[in-house]
Amino acid sequence: MVYNYFVKIIGINDNESGQRLDRFLRKYLNNAPLSRIYKSIRKDIKVNGKRCKEDYILQVGDEVSFYISEEELASLSKKKPRGRAKRQFSIVYEDEHIIAVSKPFGLLTHGDSFEKKNHLANQVVDYLIEKGDYNPRLEKSFTPAPVNRLDRNTTGIVLFGKNAQSLRELNKYIRDRGSIEKFYMTIVKGKLKEKLHLQDFMVKDREKNVASVVTEKQAARMGSKALSMETFVEPVESCNGYTLVKVQIVTGRTHQIRLHMSKAGYPVIGDIKYGDRKVNQFVSHKFSLNTQLLHAYELKFLMEDGPLSYMNGKVLTCELPEEFQRIYRGLFREKDGKRIQNR
Repeated sequence: MVYNYFVKIIGINDNESGQRLDRFLRKYLNNAPLSRIYKSIRKDIKVNGKRCKEDYILQVGDEVSFYISEEELASLSKKKPRGRAKRQFSIVYEDEHIIAVSKPFGLLTHGDSFEKKNHLANQVVDYLIEKGDYNPRLEKSFTPAPVNRLDRNTTGIVLFGKNAQSLRELNKYIRDRGSIEKFYMTIVKGKLKEKLHLQDFMVKDREKNVASVVTEKQAARMGSKALSMETFVEPVESCNGYTLVKVQIVTGRTHQIRLHMSKAGYPVIGDIKYGDRKVNQFVSHKFSLNTQLLHAYELKFLMEDGPLSYMNGKVLTCELPEEFQRIYRGLFREKDGKRIQNR
Protein backbone atom coordinates (compact mmCIF):
# COMPACT_ATOMS: atom_id res chain seq x y z
CA MET A 1 0.00 0.00 0.00
CA VAL A 2 1.31 3.46 -0.90
CA TYR A 3 0.64 6.35 1.48
CA ASN A 4 0.58 10.02 0.59
CA TYR A 5 2.86 11.69 3.09
CA PHE A 6 2.04 15.17 4.32
CA VAL A 7 3.09 17.62 7.01
CA LYS A 8 0.79 18.10 10.00
CA ILE A 9 1.66 21.21 12.02
CA ILE A 10 0.46 21.71 15.60
CA GLY A 11 0.81 25.02 17.43
CA ILE A 12 1.65 24.75 21.12
CA ASN A 13 -0.69 26.68 23.45
CA ASP A 14 -0.65 27.35 27.20
CA ASN A 15 -1.94 23.89 28.09
CA GLU A 16 0.71 22.13 25.99
CA SER A 17 3.70 24.29 26.97
CA GLY A 18 6.12 23.52 29.77
CA GLN A 19 6.33 19.78 29.12
CA ARG A 20 8.92 17.59 27.47
CA LEU A 21 8.46 16.75 23.81
CA ASP A 22 8.25 13.01 24.47
CA ARG A 23 5.60 13.47 27.16
CA PHE A 24 3.52 15.64 24.86
CA LEU A 25 3.75 13.00 22.14
CA ARG A 26 2.79 10.19 24.52
CA LYS A 27 -0.49 12.05 25.11
CA TYR A 28 -1.08 13.21 21.54
CA LEU A 29 -0.11 9.90 19.92
CA ASN A 30 -2.03 8.02 22.58
CA ASN A 31 -2.23 4.78 20.55
CA ALA A 32 1.49 4.63 19.72
CA PRO A 33 3.91 2.37 21.62
CA LEU A 34 6.91 4.09 23.21
CA SER A 35 9.24 2.64 20.58
CA ARG A 36 7.22 4.31 17.83
CA ILE A 37 7.22 7.65 19.65
CA TYR A 38 11.00 7.73 20.06
CA LYS A 39 11.48 6.58 16.48
CA SER A 40 9.21 9.45 15.38
CA ILE A 41 11.29 11.95 17.38
CA ARG A 42 14.40 10.78 15.52
CA LYS A 43 12.89 10.63 12.03
CA ASP A 44 9.37 12.04 11.63
CA ILE A 45 9.00 15.06 13.90
CA LYS A 46 10.50 18.54 14.00
CA VAL A 47 9.95 21.50 16.30
CA ASN A 48 10.10 24.89 14.59
CA GLY A 49 11.60 23.15 11.56
CA LYS A 50 14.44 21.49 13.51
CA ARG A 51 15.12 18.08 15.01
CA CYS A 52 14.87 18.12 18.80
CA LYS A 53 15.81 15.77 21.61
CA GLU A 54 13.06 14.03 23.54
CA ASP A 55 13.71 16.25 26.60
CA TYR A 56 13.12 19.52 24.74
CA ILE A 57 10.69 21.67 26.77
CA LEU A 58 7.87 22.94 24.58
CA GLN A 59 7.09 26.67 24.69
CA VAL A 60 3.97 28.63 23.76
CA GLY A 61 4.09 29.35 20.01
CA ASP A 62 6.30 26.37 19.12
CA GLU A 63 5.20 24.44 16.05
CA VAL A 64 5.45 20.66 16.08
CA SER A 65 5.54 19.19 12.56
CA PHE A 66 4.67 15.57 11.78
CA TYR A 67 6.18 14.10 8.59
CA ILE A 68 3.99 11.04 8.49
CA SER A 69 1.17 9.57 6.43
CA GLU A 70 -2.26 10.96 7.16
CA GLU A 71 -3.62 7.46 7.73
CA GLU A 72 -0.94 6.54 10.28
CA LEU A 73 -1.20 9.83 12.15
CA ALA A 74 -4.97 9.42 12.40
CA SER A 75 -4.54 5.87 13.69
CA LEU A 76 -1.89 6.77 16.28
CA SER A 77 -3.74 9.83 17.60
CA LYS A 78 -7.33 8.57 17.51
CA LYS A 79 -9.12 9.30 20.77
CA LYS A 80 -10.83 6.37 22.42
CA PRO A 81 -14.54 7.05 22.90
CA ARG A 82 -15.82 6.97 26.46
CA GLY A 83 -19.32 7.09 27.86
CA ARG A 84 -20.48 9.80 30.18
CA ALA A 85 -20.31 9.10 33.89
CA LYS A 86 -23.18 9.97 36.23
CA ARG A 87 -22.17 12.77 38.58
CA GLN A 88 -21.81 11.65 42.21
CA PHE A 89 -19.53 14.34 43.67
CA SER A 90 -20.36 17.71 45.21
CA ILE A 91 -18.31 20.89 44.80
CA VAL A 92 -16.33 22.21 47.77
CA TYR A 93 -14.64 25.12 45.94
CA GLU A 94 -14.18 26.26 42.34
CA ASP A 95 -12.59 29.13 40.45
CA GLU A 96 -11.20 29.52 36.93
CA HIS A 97 -8.01 27.56 37.75
CA ILE A 98 -8.89 24.85 40.28
CA ILE A 99 -11.82 22.82 41.52
CA ALA A 100 -12.05 20.91 44.82
CA VAL A 101 -14.75 18.24 45.05
CA SER A 102 -16.09 15.87 47.68
CA LYS A 103 -15.59 12.23 46.70
CA PRO A 104 -18.28 9.88 48.00
CA PHE A 105 -17.76 6.43 49.47
CA GLY A 106 -17.13 3.60 46.99
CA LEU A 107 -16.00 5.75 44.04
CA LEU A 108 -12.51 5.40 42.52
CA THR A 109 -10.46 8.57 42.07
CA HIS A 110 -9.00 7.18 38.81
CA GLY A 111 -10.11 4.29 36.64
CA ASP A 112 -8.49 0.87 36.93
CA SER A 113 -8.47 -2.35 34.90
CA PHE A 114 -12.00 -3.14 36.10
CA GLU A 115 -13.61 0.31 36.01
CA LYS A 116 -12.66 2.56 33.11
CA LYS A 117 -15.74 4.78 32.86
CA ASN A 118 -17.42 5.63 36.14
CA HIS A 119 -14.73 7.20 38.32
CA LEU A 120 -14.24 10.64 39.85
CA ALA A 121 -11.76 11.94 37.25
CA ASN A 122 -14.21 11.22 34.42
CA GLN A 123 -17.10 12.73 36.33
CA VAL A 124 -15.23 15.99 36.94
CA VAL A 125 -14.09 16.19 33.30
CA ASP A 126 -17.70 15.69 32.13
CA TYR A 127 -18.83 18.45 34.49
CA LEU A 128 -16.19 20.86 33.13
CA ILE A 129 -17.19 20.00 29.54
CA GLU A 130 -20.84 20.73 30.32
CA LYS A 131 -19.87 23.98 32.03
CA GLY A 132 -17.74 25.06 29.06
CA ASP A 133 -14.51 25.24 31.04
CA TYR A 134 -12.89 22.39 29.10
CA ASN A 135 -13.23 21.50 25.41
CA PRO A 136 -11.49 18.21 24.56
CA ARG A 137 -11.77 18.91 20.82
CA LEU A 138 -9.49 21.91 21.17
CA GLU A 139 -6.94 20.26 23.47
CA LYS A 140 -4.09 18.22 22.00
CA SER A 141 -2.68 16.67 25.14
CA PHE A 142 -4.23 18.22 28.27
CA THR A 143 -7.03 16.79 30.39
CA PRO A 144 -8.05 18.20 33.83
CA ALA A 145 -6.79 15.82 36.50
CA PRO A 146 -6.64 15.32 40.28
CA VAL A 147 -3.47 16.10 42.25
CA ASN A 148 -4.32 13.94 45.27
CA ARG A 149 -5.76 10.44 45.36
CA LEU A 150 -8.12 8.83 47.85
CA ASP A 151 -8.80 5.12 48.21
CA ARG A 152 -12.14 3.89 46.91
CA ASN A 153 -13.63 3.71 50.42
CA THR A 154 -12.12 6.95 51.74
CA THR A 155 -14.35 10.01 51.38
CA GLY A 156 -13.52 13.70 51.17
CA ILE A 157 -11.68 16.43 49.28
CA VAL A 158 -9.96 15.78 45.95
CA LEU A 159 -8.28 18.73 44.25
CA PHE A 160 -8.14 19.17 40.44
CA GLY A 161 -6.24 21.50 38.13
CA LYS A 162 -8.55 22.90 35.43
CA ASN A 163 -5.69 23.97 33.13
CA ALA A 164 -2.13 22.81 32.58
CA GLN A 165 -0.46 25.63 34.50
CA SER A 166 -2.61 25.20 37.60
CA LEU A 167 -2.20 21.41 37.43
CA ARG A 168 1.60 21.75 37.32
CA GLU A 169 1.57 24.26 40.19
CA LEU A 170 -0.68 22.11 42.36
CA ASN A 171 1.46 19.02 41.74
CA LYS A 172 4.54 21.03 42.71
CA TYR A 173 2.86 22.24 45.91
CA ILE A 174 1.87 18.68 46.82
CA ARG A 175 5.47 17.49 46.30
CA ASP A 176 6.98 20.40 48.24
CA ARG A 177 5.22 19.35 51.50
CA GLY A 178 4.02 22.25 53.57
CA SER A 179 2.51 24.28 50.74
CA ILE A 180 -0.79 22.38 50.98
CA GLU A 181 -1.53 20.85 54.37
CA LYS A 182 -3.87 17.83 54.32
CA PHE A 183 -6.09 16.86 57.25
CA TYR A 184 -8.29 13.81 57.78
CA MET A 185 -10.92 12.82 60.34
CA THR A 186 -11.36 9.30 61.66
CA ILE A 187 -12.43 7.35 64.73
CA VAL A 188 -9.90 5.04 66.37
CA LYS A 189 -10.05 2.38 69.06
CA GLY A 190 -8.63 3.54 72.39
CA LYS A 191 -8.64 6.68 74.51
CA LEU A 192 -6.04 9.03 73.06
CA LYS A 193 -5.24 11.81 75.54
CA GLU A 194 -2.35 13.68 73.93
CA LYS A 195 -1.22 14.74 70.48
CA LEU A 196 1.04 12.33 68.59
CA HIS A 197 3.91 13.00 66.18
CA LEU A 198 4.58 9.74 64.36
CA GLN A 199 7.68 9.12 62.23
CA ASP A 200 8.49 5.72 60.73
CA PHE A 201 9.52 3.89 57.57
CA MET A 202 7.25 1.64 55.53
CA VAL A 203 7.51 -0.85 52.70
CA LYS A 204 4.69 -1.97 50.44
CA ASP A 205 3.89 -5.44 49.18
CA ARG A 206 2.39 -4.55 45.80
CA GLU A 207 1.03 -8.01 45.10
CA LYS A 208 -0.96 -8.08 48.36
CA ASN A 209 -1.57 -4.29 48.40
CA VAL A 210 -0.52 -4.08 52.03
CA ALA A 211 2.21 -2.06 53.78
CA SER A 212 4.29 -2.71 56.89
CA VAL A 213 6.49 -0.64 59.20
CA VAL A 214 10.24 -1.32 59.27
CA THR A 215 12.99 -0.08 61.58
CA GLU A 216 15.42 2.65 60.58
CA LYS A 217 18.20 0.06 60.24
CA GLN A 218 16.03 -2.13 58.01
CA ALA A 219 15.10 0.93 55.96
CA ALA A 220 18.77 1.79 55.47
CA ARG A 221 19.42 -1.70 54.08
CA MET A 222 16.37 -1.53 51.78
CA GLY A 223 17.29 1.82 50.25
CA SER A 224 14.60 3.36 48.03
CA LYS A 225 12.15 0.52 48.76
CA ALA A 226 11.63 1.91 52.27
CA LEU A 227 9.69 5.18 52.40
CA SER A 228 9.54 7.64 55.28
CA MET A 229 6.19 8.46 56.91
CA GLU A 230 5.32 11.46 59.05
CA THR A 231 1.92 11.99 60.68
CA PHE A 232 0.49 14.37 63.28
CA VAL A 233 -2.53 13.23 65.30
CA GLU A 234 -4.78 15.43 67.47
CA PRO A 235 -7.49 13.94 69.71
CA VAL A 236 -10.81 15.78 69.37
CA GLU A 237 -13.14 13.81 71.64
CA SER A 238 -13.02 10.51 73.54
CA CYS A 239 -15.88 8.36 74.80
CA ASN A 240 -16.56 4.69 75.56
CA GLY A 241 -13.07 3.59 74.54
CA TYR A 242 -13.04 5.37 71.19
CA THR A 243 -11.47 8.67 70.07
CA LEU A 244 -12.42 11.02 67.29
CA VAL A 245 -9.11 12.31 65.87
CA LYS A 246 -7.91 14.88 63.36
CA VAL A 247 -4.87 13.66 61.43
CA GLN A 248 -2.39 15.66 59.37
CA ILE A 249 -0.24 13.75 56.89
CA VAL A 250 3.08 15.35 55.99
CA THR A 251 4.02 12.54 53.62
CA GLY A 252 1.37 10.87 51.46
CA ARG A 253 2.18 7.16 51.55
CA THR A 254 -0.08 4.25 50.72
CA HIS A 255 -2.37 3.49 53.70
CA GLN A 256 -0.27 5.87 55.81
CA ILE A 257 -2.89 6.89 58.37
CA ARG A 258 -4.22 3.36 58.82
CA LEU A 259 -0.74 1.89 59.19
CA HIS A 260 0.57 4.61 61.50
CA MET A 261 -2.47 4.55 63.79
CA SER A 262 -2.32 0.76 64.04
CA LYS A 263 1.37 0.83 64.98
CA ALA A 264 0.69 3.54 67.57
CA GLY A 265 -1.93 1.31 69.21
CA TYR A 266 -5.01 3.23 68.01
CA PRO A 267 -6.32 1.34 64.97
CA VAL A 268 -8.89 2.94 62.67
CA ILE A 269 -12.29 1.33 63.15
CA GLY A 270 -13.46 -0.88 60.31
CA ASP A 271 -9.93 -1.24 58.91
CA ILE A 272 -9.71 -4.84 57.71
CA LYS A 273 -5.99 -4.75 56.82
CA TYR A 274 -4.48 -3.03 59.85
CA GLY A 275 -7.29 -2.79 62.39
CA ASP A 276 -8.51 -4.67 65.46
CA ARG A 277 -10.51 -7.81 64.59
CA LYS A 278 -12.92 -7.61 67.54
CA VAL A 279 -13.58 -3.90 66.98
CA ASN A 280 -14.21 -4.54 63.29
CA GLN A 281 -16.68 -7.32 64.11
CA PHE A 282 -18.51 -4.97 66.48
CA VAL A 283 -18.81 -2.02 64.06
CA SER A 284 -19.76 -4.38 61.24
CA HIS A 285 -22.60 -5.83 63.31
CA LYS A 286 -23.78 -2.52 64.79
CA PHE A 287 -23.27 -0.11 61.86
CA SER A 288 -22.69 -2.37 58.81
CA LEU A 289 -19.23 -0.76 58.56
CA ASN A 290 -16.94 -3.17 56.72
CA THR A 291 -14.10 -0.85 55.68
CA GLN A 292 -12.02 1.96 57.18
CA LEU A 293 -13.85 5.05 58.44
CA LEU A 294 -11.65 7.77 56.98
CA HIS A 295 -12.52 11.21 55.60
CA ALA A 296 -10.25 13.74 53.85
CA TYR A 297 -11.56 16.70 55.80
CA GLU A 298 -9.54 19.83 55.15
CA LEU A 299 -6.92 21.48 52.93
CA LYS A 300 -4.89 24.52 54.02
CA PHE A 301 -3.06 26.52 51.34
CA LEU A 302 0.26 28.09 52.31
CA MET A 303 1.93 29.49 49.20
CA GLU A 304 3.02 33.10 48.87
CA ASP A 305 4.47 32.95 45.35
CA GLY A 306 3.34 31.75 41.94
CA PRO A 307 0.16 32.00 39.88
CA LEU A 308 -1.95 30.38 42.61
CA SER A 309 -0.68 32.62 45.42
CA TYR A 310 -4.19 34.08 45.70
CA MET A 311 -5.06 30.83 47.52
CA ASN A 312 -2.54 31.57 50.30
CA GLY A 313 -4.26 31.33 53.67
CA LYS A 314 -7.44 29.73 52.31
CA VAL A 315 -8.87 26.71 54.13
CA LEU A 316 -11.20 24.30 52.30
CA THR A 317 -13.34 22.08 54.51
CA CYS A 318 -15.43 19.12 53.41
CA GLU A 319 -18.34 18.31 55.71
CA LEU A 320 -18.33 14.82 57.18
CA PRO A 321 -20.73 12.43 55.42
CA GLU A 322 -23.95 11.49 57.16
CA GLU A 323 -22.72 7.88 57.49
CA PHE A 324 -19.68 9.09 59.45
CA GLN A 325 -21.97 11.24 61.62
CA ARG A 326 -24.29 8.29 62.25
CA ILE A 327 -21.43 6.05 63.42
CA TYR A 328 -20.04 8.86 65.57
CA ARG A 329 -23.40 9.32 67.30
CA GLY A 330 -23.77 5.59 67.85
CA LEU A 331 -20.29 5.09 69.35
CA PHE A 332 -20.33 8.17 71.51
CA ARG A 333 -23.91 7.45 72.70
CA GLU A 334 -25.11 10.97 72.25
CA LYS A 335 -28.57 11.99 71.20
CA ASP A 336 -29.31 11.54 67.51
CA GLY A 337 -29.27 15.25 66.74
CA LYS A 338 -25.64 15.78 67.73
CA ARG A 339 -23.25 16.43 64.86
CA ILE A 340 -19.50 16.83 64.72
CA GLN A 341 -18.75 20.52 64.40
CA ASN A 342 -16.10 21.99 62.08
CA ARG A 343 -12.81 22.10 63.95
